Amino acid sequence: MEAVIDIKVIKTEKSRISEVPFDNLPFGKYFTDHMLEVDYADGQWQKPVIRPFQPITIMPTNATLHYGQSIFEGIKAYINPEGKAGIFRPYDNFRRFNISADRMMMPAVPEEIFIEGMRQLIELDIKWIPRKGDHSMYIRPFMFATDNVIGVRPSSTYKFMILLSPTGPYYPKPVSIHVEEKYTRAAPGGIGFAKAAGNYASSLKAFAEANEKGYDQVLWTDAFQHKLVQEMGTMNVFFIIGNTAITPDLDGAILEGVTRDSVITILEELDLTVEERNLNIDEIIAADKAGTLKEAFGTGTAAVISPIKELAYKGVTVKLDPDSWTISPEVKRRLNAIQEGRSADVHGWMVPTAH
Repeated sequence: MEAVIDIKVIKTEKSRISEVPFDNLPFGKYFTDHMLEVDYADGQWQKPVIRPFQPITIMPTNATLHYGQSIFEGIKAYINPEGKAGIFRPYDNFRRFNISADRMMMPAVPEEIFIEGMRQLIELDIKWIPRKGDHSMYIRPFMFATDNVIGVRPSSTYKFMILLSPTGPYYPKPVSIHVEEKYTRAAPGGIGFAKAAGNYASSLKAFAEANEKGYDQVLWTDAFQHKLVQEMGTMNVFFIIGNTAITPDLDGAILEGVTRDSVITILEELDLTVEERNLNIDEIIAADKAGTLKEAFGTGTAAVISPIKELAYKGVTVKLDPDSWTISPEVKRRLNAIQEGRSADVHGWMVPTAH
């Protein structure tokens, strides 16, 4: 039975859609006319409201500004050939969001607010979903603490919101990667598995230093030896060696990617063996030297699949030719066809926004 909730809707007086250059949509720059907002106070969630996209006001003593209780998710919605909107695997993101909330000592968001609120918001701004391939509506649910008391303790009040952003490709071209040996993204017992804002703040310096060296992104490694592969920047990562696709296992230090799980399913449909296990960077270098490293790519909601054209480690550079690949392009083709409603959704991944 579908969750039902009464959401107050305050519509904008004038749409901004005509101001958006849909032929050139950089990621995360433009936002739709409306947003969902709901507060948590006195131990319970208050009545959600969909209102015009606008600034929010916080006090300088806001707990998030001082202690970082903030989490988010990334989801996408697509338009099918019949003009109906569908959300890609939102229940998986809903589950992961509340896993993050639990780790950060925040209240769980009810399904009727998260899923039904998202549905109603998208239906209201459905005209904003781009109608062309490799484009979509990026959905950003997030929650942050709102107590106005300085003190290291969990907040007693919170705000949950959902924003919508029409977007094009995140990485339009294959990327070059620097294997990170100095900085650490996450360690066992930490918050690597949570989609917490602090994870991304702490990664910025490593990204900046990689960019200064001419690389697009970093490949994170373990905190102890800087040998075991973890994540690639904002994505999970896969390496195809021989007829096996290898991706780091979920050891608590990396994010349980929804796209990662979808890619594993499709790879198995393509009759590849998929291994989720520890992967040493030396194994990748050796596979390249032996000629068995066929493809390498990142996976994530924003980028879907991002080919790796170059990987640098300790003076060794692995160069790959994404134009010659056959596996990851086919995975992306199949995944996009399901998302855009051009192929049968045999896995039940797409959730319609209209009841």
